This record gives sequence, structure tokens and C-alpha cells, in this order.
Amino acid sequence: MVVNRSAPGATVVPVLVYEDAGKAADWLCEAFGFTERLRAGPPGGAVFHAQLVVGDGAIMVGREGAEFRRPRPQEVNQYVTVHVDDVDAHYERAKGHGAAIVKAPADMPFGERQYTAEDIGGHRWTFSQSIADVPLEKWGARVVGIQG
Repeated sequence: MVVNRSAPGATVVPVLVYEDAGKAADWLCEAFGFTERLRAGPPGGAVFHAQLVVGDGAIMVGREGAEFRRPRPQEVNQYVTVHVDDVDAHYERAKGHGAAIVKAPADMPFGERQYTAEDIGGHRWTFSQSIADVPLEKWGARVVGIQG
């Protein structure tokens, strides 16, 4: 097996596109608590790629251009969910850094406390904290396929 030190270690890695990838990477680290793993682009020039990690997850941030197109406000068709230890503290941090709050923290019937925010590039994020182990049938779900 080949190990590529340039690639993030996570199995699934979303790529989010921003007009200014460097500014977005800095903001995501400050507001949402990511850690920057690497940054690519000419010295002193525009960042065209950054890799950010949180826990055992990762995202890539790309600069808008011929290969990537940012979503337009009326086109929100995806969001990223990130598990955190304290959703209320995370909410306050994000709000303090100017995150647009779409949905304030609330307890969900499936045992999570969550809030949703929009970042400086228009991407939506749901941050989630496990608060209870609720039986699947109590909230209308059932196991199919892989269990784990």
C-alpha cells in the first residue's frame, strides 16, 4: 500500500470551493476550530488549495476557477456535518467570528444537539453533539445493511 503524505488521512474528504481559499481556510480555523494541515500556492500569492482537519475528519478548500464553481445562494444543495464535544460553546465561537446562524442549537429527537451555520463562502455546516442514545424505532429509523 502506498502512503501519500500529501493526501488527507480521512476516507471521505469533501472539497469546498471559495472565492479566496486562503481567507476561507483562515476563517474556518478561527470560527469552526479546524487545524490547517497544508496550503498550496505560490509564495506570497493566492492560495489555490488548503487541507484542514478536525478530529479524524478532513476537508479540502479550493479556489474558485475553471475547475471549481462555488454554489450560488439559491443553490444550497449540500452541507457538512461535524461532530463536536460542546455544541453550545462551538456555536458561541462561530457566532463570535461572524458565522451566519441558520438554525440555533436545539435538541433533536435522535439524540443529538445541533446547530447550522453558513460560512463566509455560503457553505452550510451542521455541528452536532451526542446527548443521548435513543433507540432507532423511537425516532423512525431502522438498521439496513452495514452495522457499526
